[in-house]
This record gives sequence, C-alpha cells and structure tokens, in this order.
Amino acid sequence: MNFNHKEWFTIPNILSCARIILIPIFISSYIHAMKSGDYYIPGMIIILSGLTDLLDGLIARKFNQITELGKVLDPIADKLTQGAIVFTLMFRYRKMWILVALFMIKELSMAINSFILFRRGKKLDGSLWFGKLSTTVFYATMTVLIIFPRISLATTHLLMGITGIFLLLSFVMYTKVFLNMHHSDTQGNKKLI
Repeated sequence: MNFNHKEWFTIPNILSCARIILIPIFISSYIHAMKSGDYYIPGMIIILSGLTDLLDGLIARKFNQITELGKVLDPIADKLTQGAIVFTLMFRYRKMWILVALFMIKELSMAINSFILFRRGKKLDGSLWFGKLSTTVFYATMTVLIIFPRISLATTHLLMGITGIFLLLSFVMYTKVFLNMHHSDTQGNKKLI
C-alpha cells in the first residue's frame, strides 16, 4: 500500500491527524479535572473529536478527497480516541472494565480478520452502518459520563449498558461480515482447484 505524500495534506486527513493530537489533551484535561465545571473541557474535546470524525468523511466524499491514507488514518484515529476514552474512564467508573474488555475483543478480532483478508487481497472498504451507529452511541454516552461525573450510579450503569449492547451488536455483525468474506474466499479457491 503506497501513500502519496500529497495525501497528508487533504482536509480529511488533516482532521484525522487533529483527532489523534486531541487524545493526550483529552486525557490530561480529564485526569486533572477537580471541580464539576472542569469536566466540560474534556467533554468538549470529545464532542470536537466526534464532529471532526463526521466532517472528515463528509468532506472526503463531497470533494473527492478519499485517499488510501485516509482509509487507514481515519479508523486509527477513531480506535485510538475510543480506546483513550474507555481506558481513562475506567479509573473513575469501576465497571468500565467490562466495556474495555468488550472494546479490546472487538477491535482485536477486527484487526486480525482485516489482516488475514488483506493478505488474501480482500478488504472491508470503510465502516458499515452498524459500526457507525455503535460509534455514535459510544460518543453520546461517553460524553455524558465525561461531562457529568457525579450522575447517579444507576444512570452510569444504564449508559454503560447501552454502550455495551451497541458494541456487542457491532462485534457480532462485523464477525458475520468477516465470516462471509472468509467463506467466499474459500469457495473461490475451491473453484480454482
């Protein structure tokens, strides 16, 4: 996979890089927050990150700035941001480890399947609707947990439960897609023999 140096300077790719740069700023502002109002800053950073995620896709499609680099950079920025959020929140919310485990299993499964299929000359071209839905729910629920750290335990568990359900849904649906891709690859090889 070759990346043209000009690809770094497209607006969508610059936005993806900006999302990666926002990660340590988010972590630092969250762990140093003391008063309730201090949590608005990391919350706004996550909202900004989510908006740039939405914008980079829209701009790439509308202005024909879809690049091979962007296809790699955008999901990396997404996964790093989401990982930073759940790992950071794990230190405040005890049961967040369940989401961390689910997130890691899902992402590891997707990475392994993508790698295997890529070696066979196949790839999943962009995220699918259930992945986008899961990401939207993730950002919405986690932003509430970030901005309002003193909400009730029941509300916290509800938000984490909703996030977990959508992560699990996305994991199951992507697993089915990958299994179909592996199956079609196997069927194709059998026909060639």
